Amino acid sequence: MAESITRNTPRNERDLDELLIDAEADDEQVQQQPVVLRRPWLLLLGLVLVALNLRPALSSMAPVLGQVSEGLGLNASQAGLLTTLPVLCLGLFAPLAPVLARRFGSERVILGILVTLALGIVVRSAFGAVGVFLGSLMAGASIGIIGVLLPGIVKRDFPQHAGTLTGVYTMALCLGAAMAAGATVPLAQHFEGGWAMGLGFWALPALLAMLVWLPQARRGHGLHKVAYRVRGLWRDPLAWQVTLYMGLQSSLAYIVFGWLPSILIGRGLSPTDAGLVLSGSVIVQLVSSLSAPWLATRGKDQRLAIVLVMLITLAGLFGCLYAPLSGLWGWAVVLGLGQGGTFALALTLIVLRSKDAHVAANLSSMAQGVGYTLASMGPFAVGLVHDITGGWAALGWIFAVLGIGAIVFGLGAGRALHVQVTCEKV
Repeated sequence: MAESITRNTPRNERDLDELLIDAEADDEQVQQQPVVLRRPWLLLLGLVLVALNLRPALSSMAPVLGQVSEGLGLNASQAGLLTTLPVLCLGLFAPLAPVLARRFGSERVILGILVTLALGIVVRSAFGAVGVFLGSLMAGASIGIIGVLLPGIVKRDFPQHAGTLTGVYTMALCLGAAMAAGATVPLAQHFEGGWAMGLGFWALPALLAMLVWLPQARRGHGLHKVAYRVRGLWRDPLAWQVTLYMGLQSSLAYIVFGWLPSILIGRGLSPTDAGLVLSGSVIVQLVSSLSAPWLATRGKDQRLAIVLVMLITLAGLFGCLYAPLSGLWGWAVVLGLGQGGTFALALTLIVLRSKDAHVAANLSSMAQGVGYTLASMGPFAVGLVHDITGGWAALGWIFAVLGIGAIVFGLGAGRALHVQVTCEKV
């Protein structure tokens, strides 16, 4: 019999352990399996190394985007497409993750996709204009699939420490992004291959993660037989508000990943310094990404928190775009604090607007699939506007539209309600 799930008061902050949404949460057999870890330290090491690889393919391109465009003869619109493709693939391939996990097991899928990620990075750096687009597509698709599966493994295998490991997972994401943003230009300058070697270097951490992850793929978790179907999610207004908030705040985030160094280079910074500013801003995200969900659950709902972090994000963006360069590092810190909070709150809303783990898994798939597809339009719009205007000043309008839109949908998503769906065993 279908269980009706109605709108009511969300769970408290203790339930934020469920920020680690399990892509296999619809499968009752997997959820009931006892967790026996012979070498938990090896699994934890593998999880951290895999998480470290979920951002370098995205953040490494931005500091050398000008060199790539010049070397391959790309205009700004084509460069915008280059920054858009990986983000688009995050959305398009995220819904595929649970399907693959049920068929082969999450551990085996992650191992195979790590191979695809490493190959995509190599193809992107070694095969000219066609390779740079094809490799970006492969890398984005790989990150989209692993990004859905990895948190669920953390939640399943470390159920008593899921909250703590949420911080470890977030830290690894930020560290990987910051390392690639700050080190790609120095690597490109060190090696004779220039930008190609700087980008290609990030295949090595993926290969290392693959080797460390190999023992996990051997143990697996068998076949899946009992699952749940959630109905009505795509017709629920609250689910769409959560999804659109996720997409719009992500659009601003991937504009920063894809274009901030180019914007700063256009304002007079060297590629190395521009990459370091992006790296520093990403590192600062750790502070707010860990604290924002806790603070947001202290009140009756999350609307005030959503407005505050988005206004901080917009202040940082406008500061980086228009303020004197003498205060740039301060604005980069403001930007990092804002964007760390917006992303963490997007994950928090998925949990708090869901009645149980089955609904949360499906809402997560919807929010990431549709949200990241929408988010990919932001980097493309930046390239298009830059191509038309020949400068960066007009980007403020893009920031404002996306930020205001995120606030509007965030005010709906931040209410103390649950999505109205039915959940039934199949």
